[in-house]
Amino acid sequence: MSNCKVIALTNQKGGAGKTTTAVNLGVSLAQQGEKVLLIDADAQANLTMSLGYSRPDDLPDTLSNIMQDIIDDKPVDVSKSILHNDEGVDLLPSNIELSELEVRLINAISRESVLKTCIHEVKKNYSTVLIDCMPSLGMLTINALAAADSVVIPTQPHYLSAKGLELLLRSVSKVKWQINPKLLMWKKRRMKLPQSLDCLTLLMWMGQS
Repeated sequence: MSNCKVIALTNQKGGAGKTTTAVNLGVSLAQQGEKVLLIDADAQANLTMSLGYSRPDDLPDTLSNIMQDIIDDKPVDVSKSILHNDEGVDLLPSNIELSELEVRLINAISRESVLKTCIHEVKKNYSTVLIDCMPSLGMLTINALAAADSVVIPTQPHYLSAKGLELLLRSVSKVKWQINPKLLMWKKRRMKLPQSLDCLTLLMWMGQS
């Protein structure tokens, strides 16, 4: 779909609500008629398990396989790795092999754009792609930010969360200026949000600069 929105959910602090936000937002959008793809970009595979796949290491095709094929310049069929979930969303799952792939990304050509290439293969089939990032600022998170149109940073009103947020915002800004100039951050303080904010309205607000 030409108007597909790619949104990265990231925070280098664990337990901030990235996966919960990805699942709830994705399923809610699907219930409103949107075509949604969830991408599990975390080797812990919490998103994959949250959608009912309790043994992600047994899955034959995952995000790591697809990204490795792109690195090796092999023909890619992303659709073969996509799982169709009963909740109405599609899932590109992950497992522990993704942690090994992140190490290999360091020496890859165009290492920041591998995930973007993967998403480009299938985004025409979706109205929204949500990327659940790992709790770090490593190469996979950089890949997610390079592929995204906008970024959501779930956080908590805690001192340590606030301190980590400062570093994350600097990283997001660096990606925006050096890799992905179109990357937008949804800044709630800049907007007067409606009292009743459904998922489609949220995405509309996020699309504003």
